[in-house]
Amino acid sequence: MATSSTSAASASSRINNMVRVLISAGILGMLAACTSVPLPRVQPPASPPQAAPAVAPPAAAPEDGVAPPPAVRGKARWVPARWSELPGVADDALHEAWNAWIRSCERPLPPHAALCPDVRRLSIANADEQRAWLQQRLQPYRIEPLQAAESLLTGYYEPMLDASRLPTAAQQVPLFRPPADLATRRPWYTRQEIDTLPQARAGLRGREIAYVADPLDALALQIQGSGRLRIAEPDGRVSVVRVAFAGTNEQPYRSVGGWLLQQGALRDASWPGIKAWARANPQRLQEMLWSNPRVVFFREGPLTDLDAAFGPRGAQGVPLTPGRSIAIEKDSVPYGTPMWLSSPGPVLSLNRLVFAQDTGSAIVGAVRADYFTGWGAEAGEVAGRLKQPLALWVLWPR
Repeated sequence: MATSSTSAASASSRINNMVRVLISAGILGMLAACTSVPLPRVQPPASPPQAAPAVAPPAAAPEDGVAPPPAVRGKARWVPARWSELPGVADDALHEAWNAWIRSCERPLPPHAALCPDVRRLSIANADEQRAWLQQRLQPYRIEPLQAAESLLTGYYEPMLDASRLPTAAQQVPLFRPPADLATRRPWYTRQEIDTLPQARAGLRGREIAYVADPLDALALQIQGSGRLRIAEPDGRVSVVRVAFAGTNEQPYRSVGGWLLQQGALRDASWPGIKAWARANPQRLQEMLWSNPRVVFFREGPLTDLDAAFGPRGAQGVPLTPGRSIAIEKDSVPYGTPMWLSSPGPVLSLNRLVFAQDTGSAIVGAVRADYFTGWGAEAGEVAGRLKQPLALWVLWPR
């Protein structure tokens, strides 16, 4: 929804500042690790994806500069474009994107793997050298839908929540590991049944990871598919961990925002709007939660200093980089593909190099992307309001 230009500029500045801080903190350790060479998110693959493209990749531009022909992949038409057609191509801080590219090189598809030695070498190059190499080695293709469809940029993030290993007076909402019989009982119980049926509650007894205070925060964690927890342990220690998607009850997903719109309860179906309605209508909170029968289960993992500088692993199987990783429709764009993203606002004004490193059940359409904003409350505020027009270009090896 619309915001003031001052708020949009402030949000954009905060996101850019956050990315710069993260890069400064993490780049040295990450480069040392790489020179030898986290709608729920889908579970990352156990091994690098090696499936061949659905169609042959676009032909390389010949030496005489004649543009290659358009190509079709999934629901998208790839139309050759000139570098000069990409908005803001001379202004992007490319060094901020290079960490995300090095991450993609941990699990590259064959068309991109040949670029990775140069990608690593250029990680310490200046912006002019990086830009010149991009334009020499990659051909831009404008993404167009094969059928009429809305172009849309939305956002997602990694929640960061305070939690307790044991229930307390303030923290009583459990986050669960998968039940033992999840593989044999399909679908499993609905959200309402989990809250009300003794047999469903018995199936989750002993599967609690931790407890949080706000059921809407727990729902947000399930929608995003992963998050960070600061857990108060019984011995007084505080553990910082990451919880990641480990399965669902295989019930259909229903948007609580859509339910509220159908009820005529609000006009602002953003996440901040939903939370404001819940605060004003506590007597209907449970009804709203039960409108979405799907429940997501998690697995707990450690959060090292290097892990903390990046987001969770996306569907490509590499950690996400704030401001540089996007979720796309994987049939239209292969994982790991560098892309140019342009969106005029109103929440964020973006012209930048990004990477297709994730997907999600709500990401449907050729000109459709979910923009990873980072973690914590500020990133959640931006992601919750991000809904704006989008243009995308694939940057494919020549």
